[in-house]
Amino acid sequence: MRESSSDITSAQSEDSPSITPTKSNHVTSKLDVKSLTKEELLAYCAEHGWPRFRADQLFQWLYQKGVHKFEDMTNLPKKMREYLQDNAFINRITPSLEQQSKDGTIKFLFQLNDRQENDKIEAVLIPDFYPDGAANRLTVCVSSQVGCVFGCQFCATGKMGFFRNLSHGEIVDQVQYINEIAMEKYGKKITNIVYMGMGEPLHNYTAITQSASIISDPLSIELSPKRITVSTVGLTKQIIKLADEGQPFNLAISLHAAIDDKRDKIMPINSSMNLEQLKQAVQYYYQATERAITYEYLLFDEFNDSIEDADALASIVGWAPSKVNIIMYNNVAGVALRRAREDRLDRFMNRLSKHKIRATVRRSRGDDIDAGCGQLAIREGAPRGKSIA
Repeated sequence: MRESSSDITSAQSEDSPSITPTKSNHVTSKLDVKSLTKEELLAYCAEHGWPRFRADQLFQWLYQKGVHKFEDMTNLPKKMREYLQDNAFINRITPSLEQQSKDGTIKFLFQLNDRQENDKIEAVLIPDFYPDGAANRLTVCVSSQVGCVFGCQFCATGKMGFFRNLSHGEIVDQVQYINEIAMEKYGKKITNIVYMGMGEPLHNYTAITQSASIISDPLSIELSPKRITVSTVGLTKQIIKLADEGQPFNLAISLHAAIDDKRDKIMPINSSMNLEQLKQAVQYYYQATERAITYEYLLFDEFNDSIEDADALASIVGWAPSKVNIIMYNNVAGVALRRAREDRLDRFMNRLSKHKIRATVRRSRGDDIDAGCGQLAIREGAPRGKSIA
């Protein structure tokens, strides 16, 4: 199914209408308490005559301790637990597959509770190590949607099309589960989160901002917003909204081509939101937040890796204080674009250096386990969702 560019433009100002339901498919009369924000949880407790600190306790059980049974919330009064048991439930995603790469990257496939077609999502734990082998940075890459509507030509998730948004609870579940794995395996909690998995995060604006707020809460995982990065293909209205709301996490732009004609070919969104519009949004964002931008740039062999491309990228970096991550592509079956050769990478980086651009090469991780987003979840012959491609 196709959507016109005007459909996508209008979708910028609000979340996709396909929102995760707050009712269980199996127990329709019960409320999913993870569908509530912290403020809504406070209101829910007040409505039932429970003091404010009970809402904090319930929040802590859900998001810090990861408990999914009300009966295990031992510091809540028995009557409160019994009421919750009868009238509410705790939605949670379930791990269904785990793959570990030789470089230490671990990819997780999660089953969603609705158990419909294309009901799986992926998340990745990417560890970096000190020379002695001890864990340094432990980064979690999370998904924000089932599939993606934007149809980028290099992305396995884009081949799925879009099915639905994840709730903030389903996003936090990914982080919570992988944080427990990190504690067990490395003896320390995760250090960074990137919203760069399946889906376009800013197309699910409300859930990603709510989930980031929960993750950084002292009664939850308590990860600093400075260690949370949200990526976007360039949804300009949402970038401006992030600035207006003063959202405290970092912003990354999935650029991947610095010339409109080339970006049109690999990222359909560029036909309705081109680089000039992106420039205006980025400059507005920086003026409002004074936070530097990160540009993500997949380097494709003989497509976007020429001297001309490097010069164009340097011009874009000049829009506002920023840095560039040059990413060596995880080749995807059925995609004609291929990872740039080392000699072309070296020439590209040398050109950026002449422009005094702050750029880092990010080597592909988990190549031996198909760690590119969507490569596990997409299934041969599965139905295709909505797409602008």
